[in-house]
Amino acid sequence: MTDDGRPCYLDTNGEGWLSALADNIETSQLAIGKELLRQIGASLDAPKLSDVELRYLAARLFEALSDALRVADSRGGRLSEADAGDGGGDRS
Repeated sequence: MTDDGRPCYLDTNGEGWLSALADNIETSQLAIGKELLRQIGASLDAPKLSDVELRYLAARLFEALSDALRVADSRGGRLSEADAGDGGGDRS
């Protein structure tokens, strides 16, 4: 994120150590979101969650969803560029 809260995206050809690092970070962010969903699923079976617990879960869900959407946006942009590079033809 930039100082004013805007997302930053890495613009590479998909090769090199920086691109691999970004891919690893994306993979970690999605894995954290998946684990959070598992934990929340288990928490929903609890008889009652406190306001503090609910606020904590909501904050973590917000972070995980923000990360997942940023990854999807970044990967979607790369897919659009790949489609444009091959003439945008149907791959089926």
